[in-house]
Amino acid sequence: MTSTTSPSSTASPVRTEISTLWRLSWPMLVGQLATVGMGVADVAMTGHVSAEELAAVSLGTSVWSIVLVTVMGTMMAINTVVAHEIGAARYDQVPHSVRQAMWKGLLVGLVGCLFANLCTLLFGHVGLDEQVAGRAAMYLHVASLGMPAFGCFRALYGYSTSINQTKPIMWIAILGCVFNVFVNWLLIYGNWGFPQLGAVGCAVATALGMWLMLGAMIVWVKHAPPYRQTYPFTGWEGPDWKAIGPMLRLGLPIGITYFAEVSAFGLISLLVARFGVVAVSSHQVALNFSSLVFMVPLSFAIGMMTRVGQAMGEGNPQRARFVGWVGVGMSVSFGALSALGIAIFRWEIAAAYTSDPAVQAACAHLLLFAALFQLSDATQVATASAIRGYQVTRPPMIIQLLAFWGVSLPLGCILGLAPGWFPWTPAAPMSTTGFWIGLVVALTVAAVLLTWSFEKLARQRIREGAKQPLAAM
Repeated sequence: MTSTTSPSSTASPVRTEISTLWRLSWPMLVGQLATVGMGVADVAMTGHVSAEELAAVSLGTSVWSIVLVTVMGTMMAINTVVAHEIGAARYDQVPHSVRQAMWKGLLVGLVGCLFANLCTLLFGHVGLDEQVAGRAAMYLHVASLGMPAFGCFRALYGYSTSINQTKPIMWIAILGCVFNVFVNWLLIYGNWGFPQLGAVGCAVATALGMWLMLGAMIVWVKHAPPYRQTYPFTGWEGPDWKAIGPMLRLGLPIGITYFAEVSAFGLISLLVARFGVVAVSSHQVALNFSSLVFMVPLSFAIGMMTRVGQAMGEGNPQRARFVGWVGVGMSVSFGALSALGIAIFRWEIAAAYTSDPAVQAACAHLLLFAALFQLSDATQVATASAIRGYQVTRPPMIIQLLAFWGVSLPLGCILGLAPGWFPWTPAAPMSTTGFWIGLVVALTVAAVLLTWSFEKLARQRIREGAKQPLAAM
């Protein structure tokens, strides 16, 4: 098995850790971008069919993305579970954990599939055009069939990441993106004699792509040498709730956190719709670009969670604190660079998305707020992942719920909507600006509280392990 825990004798520990975390994280970054590219391709390709098909896919993907991210977060527990076992050299326990994570992924995926289908019952009661609502519902009915595969794929994703094998994830994500675009081309437009299915064709591509990625991951694990020491598919094993239960307790708080964050952003999009097309369009463009940039610190954070988990598995809380802070430093450094880049090139970014002068101006204005929260956003995602590396998931959940639903949305509503019944409000509604001020404040609160929580937890674990011999840093 490839190991990346021993620093070079000729390099400083910080430089070595930065190099190790970068090697672990960059393939995940490419994979995350490829996954985001699938959604971008769905919307862009359907937009060339008709406005109704585009609206159906946009509505369907808004629900789909919430379910997808929630499932992804819930499945993250396997990352830290396997990382602890690898760090402790308990290689014989890894196969059982992975097999049970697969059962958990199937369960979580089925629940996600059910939830996505239940959401379609709301489409007929929110004032949508009947045809658009029907096409959006059909999109979710079909796309949701891929959710069980996605849950199982994320189990193998976490397993592979935790044994420092991230390049397979990258190549499989790229494969999934290429497959998605190709099947979209066949089924959205009816090329090569296939039926022209529009939004439904897009959903078929999405569902098939999930099963393809799962199959490719299974084949890779089966044949690649790095997996042989912990190979999980040696035989049949039924569900073991003694193993699944703890992973659910670890993963559900992460899933709830991801759900709260994505749903909060979705609600903001609905609330600003009353201010017109320019406000909605500029908000979506600024949010889309911010989400794209966020993939970099998110990839560092996932890699760092593995590194912290391995260090704790070794029984070395000092190393866990060290690698955690190095990872936070990398994320914050990128946050500073991205803040500077967004502030300087905000007009160019807006122009790349739209040629409408009014939307460009509004978007460039909002991108200033996006630049402001880059540091706090990078800090909060990094420190939250560092805490999860210790197999502690509830404090980040509570803090991020407080930030998004206790600070961002209420403050955004007060500033953006200026409700007359509230004791103090601005003289006039600040529209999208008010909501983005709420995001800046909320992310800053989350960053401060999570940084404090990480350092407190790290010092607590060091004190608890002070009497035990530690591996050399």
